[in-house]
Amino acid sequence: MTIRLAEALAKLGYRVLVIDLDPQGNASRRLGWKDDPANPPLTVSEVIQANAEGVALQAIQPIGWTAEYADRIALIPARYTLEDRAVEAGQTGSWRRLAKALKGADDHFDFTLIDCPPSLGHLTQMGLAAAHFALATTEPEYDSVEAAVRYRDFIPATREDLSNIDLEFIGIVVSAYDMRVGAHKGQLDGVRQIFGDKVWGVVPERSTITNADEYAQPLSEVKDSAEVRAVFELLAQRFVKEVELAA
Repeated sequence: MTIRLAEALAKLGYRVLVIDLDPQGNASRRLGWKDDPANPPLTVSEVIQANAEGVALQAIQPIGWTAEYADRIALIPARYTLEDRAVEAGQTGSWRRLAKALKGADDHFDFTLIDCPPSLGHLTQMGLAAAHFALATTEPEYDSVEAAVRYRDFIPATREDLSNIDLEFIGIVVSAYDMRVGAHKGQLDGVRQIFGDKVWGVVPERSTITNADEYAQPLSEVKDSAEVRAVFELLAQRFVKEVELAA
């Protein structure tokens, strides 16, 4: 979701920074970033470890795509060593380290998107402490919807503890929706009842998205992707509107 939103925002002309805060590094790989074990580039792990204002600027890197709008997307990548930061949760002020590292470092971008791991653990809390807004994504399945509800409720319950009292939950996107699956329709109805007008849209289950992710490509280079590109472009327009209204 994060990289497709970044892609759609870039196509609209915005400069976007993606921060991969998941040790799996999926967002980094899907944006075409390649690690170099012989000469490892800086990642978000080193940025957080430094615990210094503005240090994130040193880790901002271009992505690996060649699409004409790709130069409007930049990345602070992740590798598995990010797990080392997760075990620092008990250290004083550790949840504020990403916010400190970003201070002034991303001012030349229109939007910074933080891709968090699928948990409410220390890394996600660090991301929330650095964010202005929180956007959820869910699949139309019971467990995924329950997790999205917990995420939504977690924000007002903990934002004061995260020293980010203005953090706001602004929306949710339903992904991987297959209208042929009866349970998906029921869960989609449930999401709309639970979240109301904060449901931004529905991303259909399509092989074009899977293929683009698998081969680290922009959707614009994948055959028959017009439908899903239109979906993400509408989501990007909603994102810009919501952020501007809340600012």
